[in-house]
Amino acid sequence: MLDPKNVKPGEEQYEYFTDRVTKKRRCQYDYRDDDGELFSCVRMTVEDCRLARNIWLDSR
Repeated sequence: MLDPKNVKPGEEQYEYFTDRVTKKRRCQYDYRDDDGELFSCVRMTVEDCRLARNIWLDSR
């Protein structure tokens, strides 16, 4: 189980799990920006999570 408190600025953590409802594999992703703000999401792959993170970073 991921713990966002363990993510230091500029770091990411992720893990794959199987969704209980859909039975599909998903990726839980956390990233802490250099200013300390946390970004979290769930997507199909870590690459999809990183794309969402980059969109989030660009929108700030």
